[in-house]
Amino acid sequence: MASVAVPTRGGARQLRLVVHQIYFEQLSFWRNPIGAGFTVVFSVLFLVLLGATGGQSTVSYLGGIKAIQYYVAGFAAYGVMSACFNMLAINIVIRREMGLLKRMRLSPLPRWILMTGIFANALIVSAVQVVLLLVVGRYGYGAQMPSNWLALVVALFTGVVCFTALGVAASTFIPNQDSAGPVISIVFFVLLFLSGLWYPLKPGSTLARVSDWFPVRHLITATFAPFDLRPGVSAWSWNDIAVMAIWGVVGAFVALRRFRWAPMKG
Repeated sequence: MASVAVPTRGGARQLRLVVHQIYFEQLSFWRNPIGAGFTVVFSVLFLVLLGATGGQSTVSYLGGIKAIQYYVAGFAAYGVMSACFNMLAINIVIRREMGLLKRMRLSPLPRWILMTGIFANALIVSAVQVVLLLVVGRYGYGAQMPSNWLALVVALFTGVVCFTALGVAASTFIPNQDSAGPVISIVFFVLLFLSGLWYPLKPGSTLARVSDWFPVRHLITATFAPFDLRPGVSAWSWNDIAVMAIWGVVGAFVALRRFRWAPMKG
């Protein structure tokens, strides 16, 4: 019995450390109200603006569905990408260049617990944004909810894993904290523009074929699939989910190969 009790106590202690680290990350995030507000409210603000101006119009090449259906799905995908790629990459660069990652690595706290806290924080922020968008879309503009909630959860969770890996990988190419915001934001918003976040891309168009090479487009379309309530249309976009999984594997490989705890010299 004694041999069983030791790992149990050890497991409970590690669980408490994980919860404490997640609490610390959340506390740090919400104690910066300007940064937290821009991260969480930005997607909701754009949904409100687009919903008020053209949300009730129909999209002919999407079977005549209301544009608000597309915008709710698109900005739910944006919320995931914003927290797991944009915010995460910038945050890691800042901590690395300030020496925080190096000091945390030398502390008694296991590295996997530190990284779990950082990743879980991004997941929680993503979930908050998605819930807010669904509430605003449903009760503010009458958007219909997904036909299959499991398909939506799988698409968004795959996006979380994919863009978390890509966010860590992208942080390894940023040499200093001053360039982190501009570089990451420019890449992020250019891909959003090409991938049809602000307007539905016509299937088979040149822009749609170009954006199909990037995971941003696939998360948007995989998230939209459960909101596409046309008869005979599947809520599961397996091709998009598979492409995101491949991008996630590539991102994880690059992140593991290039990740550094110490600041970059020069």
